[in-house]
Amino acid sequence: MNGKALYRLTKPGVTYGNLITALAGYLFAAGGSIDWATFGALAIGTWGIIASACVINNYLDQDIDAVMARTKKRPLLTGEVTPRQALVFGALLGVGGTILLAMFTNYLVVGIGVIGWITYVWLYGALSKRKSVHGTLVGAVSGAAPILAGYVAARGSIDIGAVLVFAALFFWQMPEFYSIAIYRKKEYAAARIPLISIVKSVDTTIRHIFVHTLAFSVSVLLLPVFGYTSTSYAAIMGLGCLYWMYLAFQGLSTNKPEAWAKRMFRFSMVLLLVFSLLISIDIFLP
Repeated sequence: MNGKALYRLTKPGVTYGNLITALAGYLFAAGGSIDWATFGALAIGTWGIIASACVINNYLDQDIDAVMARTKKRPLLTGEVTPRQALVFGALLGVGGTILLAMFTNYLVVGIGVIGWITYVWLYGALSKRKSVHGTLVGAVSGAAPILAGYVAARGSIDIGAVLVFAALFFWQMPEFYSIAIYRKKEYAAARIPLISIVKSVDTTIRHIFVHTLAFSVSVLLLPVFGYTSTSYAAIMGLGCLYWMYLAFQGLSTNKPEAWAKRMFRFSMVLLLVFSLLISIDIFLP
């Protein structure tokens, strides 16, 4: 069995990106009172569940991956990993991660993890992504689950802060993925994925990007309004959101949508990292 190939099936970029938001959610909600056993279990267990979902998604997406240039060399297609090995590996990761969360966090975290897994693998990957223009909205629910799980691992309950960080990650994913849907439109069309940029138009996609960029900005800037974050957070995120909204506004009149979409995508990644860092250390900021 090829260990490196199995690891690649976990989609490390996706897995670690989501893990960062989960840990940021915990540190934010903990407010400096960190239970290291809970934190460690959250990190490993969450990684296991997300990695499991990515592995099973690889298994389900073999037909799509075979026709897209950027995915043709994934391990299941090259024969480095057999379908049976992928299924067993994915199941072990998911079960192991869930057990770890159940032992060291709370059942609300476990519930969020299970719902996130089901949403990503089945409701998004197996169903809506292939059949509906609204598949990205479904996928965004699972993408926002890790930060919510991290938050409730520290707080033990869902409050306004939990709702706002979940909303922030939910809305952030729409401009991020819709940007990809613009500059990789031909690849997704070849795979017959009904993305908004294909079923409707690039112009419609850009308008949706603008609206969701605004929604993200409102979500993250409501945190200081409700007293969850510092003045420093408000100032830095305020500037970041203004610039992202400015980029989004430029898209409404751009004549080079693919180049613009790549700028939107790159800045979305920067802004997510800044947001995750700020909420992680906010307790120390003035």
